[in-house]
Amino acid sequence: MSKVTVVGAGNVGATCANVLAFKKIADEVVMLDVKEGVAEGKAMDMNQTAQLLEFSSKIKGVTNDYAATANSDVVVITSGIPRKPGMTREELIGVNAGIVKSVAENILKYSPNAVLVIISNPMDTMTYLASKVTGLPKHKVVGMGGALDSSRFKYYLSEALGVNPTEVEGMVIGGHGDTTMIPVTRLATYKGIPVSELLSKEALDKVVADTMVGGATLTGLLGTSAWYAPGAAGASVVEAILHDQKKVIPCCVALDGEYGQSDICIGVPVVLGKGGWEKIIDLKLTADEKEKFEASAAAVHKTNSVLKEIKAI
Repeated sequence: MSKVTVVGAGNVGATCANVLAFKKIADEVVMLDVKEGVAEGKAMDMNQTAQLLEFSSKIKGVTNDYAATANSDVVVITSGIPRKPGMTREELIGVNAGIVKSVAENILKYSPNAVLVIISNPMDTMTYLASKVTGLPKHKVVGMGGALDSSRFKYYLSEALGVNPTEVEGMVIGGHGDTTMIPVTRLATYKGIPVSELLSKEALDKVVADTMVGGATLTGLLGTSAWYAPGAAGASVVEAILHDQKKVIPCCVALDGEYGQSDICIGVPVVLGKGGWEKIIDLKLTADEKEKFEASAAAVHKTNSVLKEIKAI
């Protein structure tokens, strides 16, 4: 029997829980929230779709009852305030750091062997915080950002090409931020054909630009952070871990010399399987890609330094 806890029953957390149940990824899904009745109500609503959508996963909602999360295999942390229009992910650090730290510590009291999947923003810094304050082995803390950014990249590529997005391959590395993510166009393909052979430089440059501001674009339209794609991306990371899929997915993980970086959590392609991430894949970056990655890492390091200033770590 597999068990996954999703902390935070807001838009992203509830979507993640719904996907976990609908796709039968986990046998049991627990949603925990601080607001009385919200997780319970959403869980009941989802359970009432079981016959309609033909799934048997059990969903339970609880208010601040960490005991109900005991023995979770994977815990997804979505807690924190969402972005508003014009707001950067980095502006969320002060509030969300305290929330994520408290959640991680409480979760491990009941599920000391769980793998943590971090969605809370700013995602790279919250992943770094969780890694530092929990003392977990680095392979057991995974940030979701690259999975989401890569999905958005493939969406924009498919729109530019006019093709089915499931037949497009592409990945985004670097920080999960509007100026720090790096869509790796060199490796993007459609049915094995490099997209650079199918799209003009101008069209490909637009895909890259649209990908980088994909989250901000949705925030501007919705008045808050997006939730369908972030929730589904979180569920896809959980699925790869829980089902030991050995999938290569760009995720935010702790680096110890890989890609020339240390003491940082940032997006790189990793093999996901039972127990978290198993291996970092070296993309053999070009000089231009390496320069962009170093700039991205420098920005993430700068954001991480705020954690020390506010004494979060």
